[in-house]
Amino acid sequence: MREVLDDLVGWWQAGETVGMGTVVATWRSAPRPAGAAMLVGPDGTAVGSVSGGCVEGAVYEEAKDVVESGVPTLERYGVSDDDAFAVGLTCGGILDVFVEPVSRESFPELGEIAESVGRHEPVAVVTVVRGPEDRIGRRLVLWPDRSSGTLGLQRLDDAVADDARGMLAAGRTGTLTYGHDGERRGDELTLFVSSFAPPARMVVFGAIDFAAAVARVGAFLGYRVTVCDARPVFATARRFPDAHEVVVEWPHRYLQAEVDAGRIDERTVLCVLTHDPKFDVPLLEVALRLPVAYVGAMGSRRTHDERLERLREAGLSDAELDRLSSPIGLDLGARTPEETAVSIAAEVIAGRWGGTGERLTGTEGPIHRTAER
Repeated sequence: MREVLDDLVGWWQAGETVGMGTVVATWRSAPRPAGAAMLVGPDGTAVGSVSGGCVEGAVYEEAKDVVESGVPTLERYGVSDDDAFAVGLTCGGILDVFVEPVSRESFPELGEIAESVGRHEPVAVVTVVRGPEDRIGRRLVLWPDRSSGTLGLQRLDDAVADDARGMLAAGRTGTLTYGHDGERRGDELTLFVSSFAPPARMVVFGAIDFAAAVARVGAFLGYRVTVCDARPVFATARRFPDAHEVVVEWPHRYLQAEVDAGRIDERTVLCVLTHDPKFDVPLLEVALRLPVAYVGAMGSRRTHDERLERLREAGLSDAELDRLSSPIGLDLGARTPEETAVSIAAEVIAGRWGGTGERLTGTEGPIHRTAER
C-alpha cells in the first residue's frame, strides 16, 4: 500500500470509496511481492500494480464489484492457459489478491496511518482476509505502543498484536493463521500483516568517490543512507547529494552511538570503504559483533589479510570474522565507482534473499527464492 498511499489518502479525504487489491501471498515466480497494491478510483482511474500486467484487468473488474457490493473478496490467480485466454500469470506463479472497498467508514484509521508513514513511525495493518463472513475485512492497526480497531475477539487481538509487532520490528509483511478464538495452532483465520516499518538503513563509512556511488545505489534501492567520515573536508552534503545525511565523526564512535540509541537493527547494511586501519579496524570491532544484515569492507586481498590479522589481535573470533564480506561485492569485473557500487548492491541483495550470485541462465528451479511454497 505504501506505493499507492498518496492517491488512496487523497480519495479517502475527499469522502470517496476506492477499490483496492492487495497481494497477500505468492507462490513460485510471482512478479510482485506480498503488499503490492492496486487501486481503482471513483473515476475509474487505476493506480499501482499487483502483477506487472498479467491479472490487472481481472483485479480492476473485481475492485469495481466490491465497491458496488461493499463485500471484500480473496481471489487466487494461477497459471494462464497456453493461449493466454484464461486470466493468470504466464510466468508460472500464483498469487492471492485481497480486494476490498476502502472509505472513511470502512477504514477510519487510514489518515493516522498515513501520518505515521510520513513521519517514518512504524505501524502495522492487520486484516482478516480468509475466515467467516463476519470476520473478513476486519482490521487491527498496531503501533509499538498502542492499537486501534479489533478483529472481533479480545483473545485474538492479543495474540495477533504480539505476533504482528514482531513482524513489524523485523520489517516483514505476510500472513498469519489462527483458530477462531486466537489459537496459534489453528488455521480457520488467515490474517494479512502489512508492515510499514521505517526504511532499512545503509551506513557508508569513508567519504571517497566510491561512497558517492554506493550512496546513490543504496538510496535507489530504498535504504535510508548515511555517509560517515571523520574528515570534515571530505564529508560534505555537496559531495554526497544522494545521501540522506552526512556525518562528521570517527566511524566506530558514530556506529556505537547509533547502536546505543537503538537506530541499528537486523536490516542495517554497513559498507566500510575507508580501507585505512586506523578507521576500519576499530569500526569493524564494533560492526562484526552486531546482528546486522551485512558488513562489507573494501580493499585488496592483501589489505583484507592484514585487516583480519589486526582484528584477530583485537580479540574477534573466527565466527565473527566469517560475517565480514571482504573484498566487498560480487565478482562482476567492476572498475568504476558506479560499477563497484552495483557489485556491492548485488551482494547485499543476494544476502537478503538467499541468492547465489550465479547467472540465472546456468541455474534451475524457482527464480524468486522467497516463493518456494
